[in-house]
Amino acid sequence: MNLRDLRSPRSRTRRGALALGLAVATVIAAGAAAPVSAQDAGGAQEAHGVRAALPAPTGPHAVGTFSTRLVDRSRHDPWVTAQPYRELMVSVWYPARATGGHGFAPYMAKGAAARWNAAAPHGIPKDAVDWAGMRTHAREGARVETGGGRLPVLLYSAGANDPRTWGTSLVEEMASRGYVVVTVDHTYESPGVAFPDGSVKTDEPLRDALAQTPPEKLPGLMKKVLDARVADDKFVLDRLGALPHGLGRAVDRSRVGMFGHSAGGMAAAETMYEDKRVRAGVNLDGTLEHNAEPQGTNLTPVARHGLDHRPFLLMGRDGSDHTTEPSWGSFWKHGTGWKRDLNLRGAKHQTYTDLAAVLPQAGVGRDVVEKNIGTVDPARATAAQRAYVASFFDRTLGGHDDHLLDGPSPRHPEVRFVGR
Repeated sequence: MNLRDLRSPRSRTRRGALALGLAVATVIAAGAAAPVSAQDAGGAQEAHGVRAALPAPTGPHAVGTFSTRLVDRSRHDPWVTAQPYRELMVSVWYPARATGGHGFAPYMAKGAAARWNAAAPHGIPKDAVDWAGMRTHAREGARVETGGGRLPVLLYSAGANDPRTWGTSLVEEMASRGYVVVTVDHTYESPGVAFPDGSVKTDEPLRDALAQTPPEKLPGLMKKVLDARVADDKFVLDRLGALPHGLGRAVDRSRVGMFGHSAGGMAAAETMYEDKRVRAGVNLDGTLEHNAEPQGTNLTPVARHGLDHRPFLLMGRDGSDHTTEPSWGSFWKHGTGWKRDLNLRGAKHQTYTDLAAVLPQAGVGRDVVEKNIGTVDPARATAAQRAYVASFFDRTLGGHDDHLLDGPSPRHPEVRFVGR
């Protein structure tokens, strides 16, 4: 759930949960974490639910992927301060060759899937989807295809309390079009992060912070979430040249972009503001203020000051744009670089995630579908999102312009241009 979706909160803890976009808000409101047995966390329990299918990527390349642990020993963990380092799990997605003998990668690691399932996220009933049994279109451990040159690289950040896999459909699309994409799990904020040693780090520290935060202090906690994410993203940028399996040599660190959904979109904008290595960015329906509702106060630095000459794309749900959202309006007013503001008619906040593909397969009613992803056709929404994000990064990092961002297109009538 988005920071900006809060209306008529029923309790202090529920207010905090919704403001941070937590999928487990109802559990937090009850005062307890979603129970997950040791067997669930280890993934040994028999799988339940449908193995939902994501739409196949449309680019010319096969896709490869692997996951790896990164450790930042220059700082203590912001959520578990007794831990003198910060550890992250990232997945790397890339154009691949020689995919034979490499199986399709799972959508989620078993331990992380158990936590996500227990949270019953975004209207999907527990056990309705076999998250660990789902398969991506990426071949695990396949060799990278460079075509003789280095590849532009993108960072992807999911919404608050969502896993790094929650944008896989878009991430795979960008990899199939020739980009290396690094997806980042923000440890102790994501509901469950599975590490190579079998451990699963949960979001209990963030839950505890929410429970202890009075409403007037909520902007401070939201700022802490953003600061932790930006620090994580900068660290990942530092490590791009050291990625394993030859990816460190394959990436072009002079062509770096970032995109994200909800709090991930906020992090993309703020990371770009603070770190000049990020040359282009996309915000998919993420607020730029530390408030439960859009008030135009407690703005992030990037919302107060805008960006310099570097290009940025805003994409919002139906009715959400720089003329209606105060933080977007401030960002738009102060930015001096190339920018576009697109609105997806009939869309809701979660339309910009894999929920658009998964929810209709989960056996829920039409009312649940429309509440979460709106009235827009899910396949058309996914196609439009892929087309415009790819067009933007091709234009800004890839050296190719298909002119889709020049103005409205009959191919995507659900996309409304609000500003250019």
